[in-house]
Amino acid sequence: MTLVDYDPGDPAVRANPWPVFHDLQAHEPVHRSSALRAWVLTRYDHVREVLLDSRFSTERIGPFIEHLPEAAREPMQVLDRAVGEWAIFQDPPNHTRLRGLMNRAFTPNAAERMRPVAQRVVDRLLDEVSDAGQMDVIREFAFRLPILVICEMLGLPGEHFQMFKDWCDELALFVGGSRAIEDKYPRARRAAHELIDYFRRQIADRRTSPRDDLISGLVTARDEAARLSEDELVAQCILLLFAGNEATSNLIGNGTLVLLRHPAALDQLRRNPDIIQSAVEELLRFESPAQSVVRLATEDIEIDGTMIRKGDRLHLLLNAANRDPTRFPDADTLDLLRDPNPHIAFGHGIHYCIGGPLAKVEAQVAFSTMLRRFEHLTLEIDEPEWLDSMTFRGVKSLPVSFRAVLNSDSREAV
Repeated sequence: MTLVDYDPGDPAVRANPWPVFHDLQAHEPVHRSSALRAWVLTRYDHVREVLLDSRFSTERIGPFIEHLPEAAREPMQVLDRAVGEWAIFQDPPNHTRLRGLMNRAFTPNAAERMRPVAQRVVDRLLDEVSDAGQMDVIREFAFRLPILVICEMLGLPGEHFQMFKDWCDELALFVGGSRAIEDKYPRARRAAHELIDYFRRQIADRRTSPRDDLISGLVTARDEAARLSEDELVAQCILLLFAGNEATSNLIGNGTLVLLRHPAALDQLRRNPDIIQSAVEELLRFESPAQSVVRLATEDIEIDGTMIRKGDRLHLLLNAANRDPTRFPDADTLDLLRDPNPHIAFGHGIHYCIGGPLAKVEAQVAFSTMLRRFEHLTLEIDEPEWLDSMTFRGVKSLPVSFRAVLNSDSREAV
């Protein structure tokens, strides 16, 4: 039996969780964490099976608020309206209705159609830092790219990106389960209020003056089908803004850090840009931008000989599952040509991240263009600080230096 007690709040574990994960996978794959007061699953097969099992519920916002002291419940209702209605926190049949609405507006080809937009944004952001020979990959690139692209899709003014990013960051304190920020709830509530008011105005505007954007598509789909409430529509708009920002930022930041720590792989990708799709899949597996998802048991269920009781909370560690040595040969080895690569960085089953394809497109453009335009990329920090989050995995800052390539091919489209 392992002596490890998994604590995602431990800075050492945040910086290098893999020894703990492998210990749990080998000795206690269904682990009771005293720090989380919940079960932790680390093996690929267990995580995947729970993601597919309808006996485990995603509806955790409402139950969380209901268990608060009575005086604390009312102030949290705004978060229930802004976040609790998200499709990712709903089970069928509500999930089916909400996902169906977004699928009508967010078609399978929508992400690929955004590739030229992503390319324009990437080139502009890299232009801004090119002469300096240095940048913070997170603050000057990874944060800005996805929020500007999702603004384009939603039909929101890109010049307001900092306001949107601030709102998302404040909301992430609640959604991501920050443990160190004492005032996370009031900050998240303020952001929720402002986001709800903002999107109500945007939806009203699209009803009178429809545009060729995602919000108009959601409004049309909602009004034609008449299946969703106004609160549900607002919540899905907030979800798309939030989800179109957080995962991609972490994917680009984590991927850049991994490549800088694996110079042979970086050189391989620079020499062979046609492997970019496979490379992004491997970066997603190797350092997943989402750390865990939560499920609640709706009945007593046994997993690998351990009884999970009704109402118990489970943390499914996606990043641990993606490095499970029983599923991935040489799991701790970065292999940009890994095939097959059935990682679950964006989940699995009916709750697979709807923004996953867009995140991959943005990452492909970001890495290809950065490596084409910048040589001698060098990490200017020994150990980056990782986010205080139980849900998301990413670094707060990633300063690098480089030499800009000045030849005429450096800005060709990917």
